[in-house]
Amino acid sequence: MEIRFWGVRGSVAVSGAQVAGIGGNTSCVEVTAEGHRLILDAGTGIRGLGDEMMAGPRPTQATFFFSHLHWDHVQGFPFFTPAFMPGNELHMFGPGQNGDVELEKVLRKQMQPPSFPVPLDAMRATRRFGSALPGVSQEVGPFKVTPFELPHPQGCLGYRIEAGGRSFVYATDVEVSLESLPSQVAHSFEGADALCLDAQYTPDEYVPRKGWGHSTMIDAARIAREVGAQRLFLFHHDPAHNDDVVRTMAREACNVFEAAEPAREGLTVRLAELPWCA
Repeated sequence: MEIRFWGVRGSVAVSGAQVAGIGGNTSCVEVTAEGHRLILDAGTGIRGLGDEMMAGPRPTQATFFFSHLHWDHVQGFPFFTPAFMPGNELHMFGPGQNGDVELEKVLRKQMQPPSFPVPLDAMRATRRFGSALPGVSQEVGPFKVTPFELPHPQGCLGYRIEAGGRSFVYATDVEVSLESLPSQVAHSFEGADALCLDAQYTPDEYVPRKGWGHSTMIDAARIAREVGAQRLFLFHHDPAHNDDVVRTMAREACNVFEAAEPAREGLTVRLAELPWCA
């Protein structure tokens, strides 16, 4: 299993030399194995992923799993070029009992005037929508994908992805500490070869932002240690944090859990690699 980070920023995309090392695009993660591709969220990072897919063999297929439908997790989809190409196939799963309806509704609405000049129906790829339900696993090629609920305003899904005896857990947009960790979330995290976990705030920043739905890098590190994760990727970086701040936060997390590092755009992870600390 191979993981590639295309967007690692939270809330809103940012640009400039001060964020060039970590990256400024919002959430998008690609997971591949045995020729199959999963795409987790469609923030602004998905545009670059689409460009790379267009440069490869066509037609192509991908299966999307959305954590939730806040803007920073869907706003890149109108710029995902493979969706406009006839012959391509996109299977897209949204959270909730009516995830198929809600996901299509959100994607369609953001491409309506006056927000966008090109409608969703201009996308000529075959699109199929479905629901991602907590605790209900789906088989996608070599992958077993199991959604689970995360504490976040208006709800959010995490995903445990397993293939070839390896496991990757994607848990963006979650407010949690070791003391408040729900048992079902801990179970979904347990023994992950790679854990991608919200770490937007420092402990000092978190105090006035309690209830906003995001965690600290120290809480993320404590949780990774407790659940026996092999590697921790700090994710959903605050748009106000430049590269130096993110790397300093990662070093502090390493004091708690040695195999912690910041998720950064372009980082490709093969799960057989040894841990590395920032």
